[in-house]
Amino acid sequence: MLKEKGFDFFTGVPCSILKGVINYLSEDPDVPYIPATREDEALGIATGAYLTGKKPIVLMQNSGLGNSIGTLASLVLLYEIPLLLLISWRGYQGKDAPEHLIMGKATVKLLEDIGVPTQILPKEKAVETISDAVEIMEERSLPTAIIVRRGVIE
Repeated sequence: MLKEKGFDFFTGVPCSILKGVINYLSEDPDVPYIPATREDEALGIATGAYLTGKKPIVLMQNSGLGNSIGTLASLVLLYEIPLLLLISWRGYQGKDAPEHLIMGKATVKLLEDIGVPTQILPKEKAVETISDAVEIMEERSLPTAIIVRRGVIE
């Protein structure tokens, strides 16, 4: 569905919640998937791709979102780079390894506080939610986040 919406460049960091998507993209000969070592690096790669005419998506863990706040604020938001952020929600409802719980609790509010439109992806209305997020991203020319809980996508 994302390719049908015109997305033609993918970058991100490894994540167990998003591993099915990452594995699919890694094997898809039609679109590049460029692995990154950190979330802020993935944002920089995606921004460069956007500036060359691509329509990128960044896949990241919310646990690494903190590493990305400066890049989001001083580059992506400031220059109104419309990136779709597919963010896994580690620590959702306090269920995860202890190191993910604080960020799990803060993820949505943190994104909203810095001005990133954010939607939580429900399993039953995934297509509509993604379409809404893409519309917001394109209309506002802003990075837009879709938060993905474990088990929502395979």
